[in-house]
Amino acid sequence: MDALIDSQTGDYTGTRTYDLHNAVYLRLKTPLGGYWADPLLGSRLHELERAKDSATTRRLAQQYAEQALQPLLDDKRATALAVGVSRPQDGWLLLTIVVTQANSAVQTFTHPVKVI
Repeated sequence: MDALIDSQTGDYTGTRTYDLHNAVYLRLKTPLGGYWADPLLGSRLHELERAKDSATTRRLAQQYAEQALQPLLDDKRATALAVGVSRPQDGWLLLTIVVTQANSAVQTFTHPVKVI
């Protein structure tokens, strides 16, 4: 049970969560190696802020998200995950992440990524 983090603002909501919401959010939002207590926590998605919006960039965004979320599969908190990438508007990619938790609950998360 963790204090729920609002994925839009990064602030605590004042409620509790029993799912993987915070784990997914922190792994995608934190730059890889940027957390002192766990240098393997985080993603490389921040590197795409200066990348052009192309098929290669979309493929990299998917790979970076999958790499960042792999520890959830490794420690058995999730049994499956799928990452999709869409382009809702110029300058933005939208990651859609579907996570199947160990208790078989399926959750869908969205995460925006800024590109050029």
